Amino acid sequence: MESIGSPLMWSLFSAFVLVALFVDFFAMRKQGAHRVSTKEAAIWSLVWVGVSFVFMGWMWWYLGGTGTDESARAVANDKSLEFLTGYLIEKALAVDNIFVFLMLFTYFAVPAEFQKRVLMIGILGALVLRAVMILVGAWLIAQFHWILYVFGAFLLFTGIKMWWAAGQEPDLDNNPALKWIRGRFKISPTYDGEKMFTMVDGVKMATPLLVVILLIGIVDIVFAVDSIPAIFAITTDPFIVLTSNVFAILGLRAMYFLLANMHERFHLLSYGLAIVLVFIGAKMLLIDVYKIPVAVSLGFTALTLAVTMILSLKIPPKGAQQGGAYPFGSKKKTDEHR
Repeated sequence: MESIGSPLMWSLFSAFVLVALFVDFFAMRKQGAHRVSTKEAAIWSLVWVGVSFVFMGWMWWYLGGTGTDESARAVANDKSLEFLTGYLIEKALAVDNIFVFLMLFTYFAVPAEFQKRVLMIGILGALVLRAVMILVGAWLIAQFHWILYVFGAFLLFTGIKMWWAAGQEPDLDNNPALKWIRGRFKISPTYDGEKMFTMVDGVKMATPLLVVILLIGIVDIVFAVDSIPAIFAITTDPFIVLTSNVFAILGLRAMYFLLANMHERFHLLSYGLAIVLVFIGAKMLLIDVYKIPVAVSLGFTALTLAVTMILSLKIPPKGAQQGGAYPFGSKKKTDEHR
């Protein structure tokens, strides 16, 4: 499969990700367990978005965007547009992911000062998982072109399912993943700091924090299966697919704390995401009939998300809590601590 990723580009990108994770871990360790303020989350969100655009600008320059070679400039412009479109789609899908994290934290009453650590572990898992899935997906597409039709049909199905599930609250009581975890671990009734295991009356038990981390790992898998085919509809270049995914994920923790208290205000966003997924699925199914330009995909995605966010602010939600298309079903309200 053709890719713009030279050994130098892969090396610099990998080095940047490692440095970014080290800085994030160092900052988290230095700060210790604490509640992340909206101001702190907003600053870090802007930093990660800014870094993503700096990377896109560097890539555009490196590919010859400022040179005199017209073919090189065309490649630089196309790849930069593909990166931006993929980044926007992954960032938008990450918002729905955030609402699921919020539901889990609320259900398990995770103290605000512990949420940062859980999200960091979840992000690490998501980075590894998506890297593997993207490389496997790229290999499958290179070997079997028809797999694009499978991805397209899956995105259509996912978009329709997301539309019908929008606004429903997940039922964690009957969630198979949670039942499986409870069947294999003795779970303590209380937290023990940021520990995964604790001793209760001489018996080693998993803390609720471990349960939340395991469930977030499962959520990462579910959303990766949705989002990775979506980016392959924009480009099949593994370098663009992976970098746009990684940069969208790196800012996920900060974006969570920024949007955690605003989820009800964007209660219609899941409908917009559903429309985007259906559009991308159709784009993939029509790839051998008519190739929809990347600029059209970017414009459609941005317009759809903007409209649904504006409508969310103007139209009040019907229920007390609106989330997204959660992969767990419908939730019964409960005040019981788990």
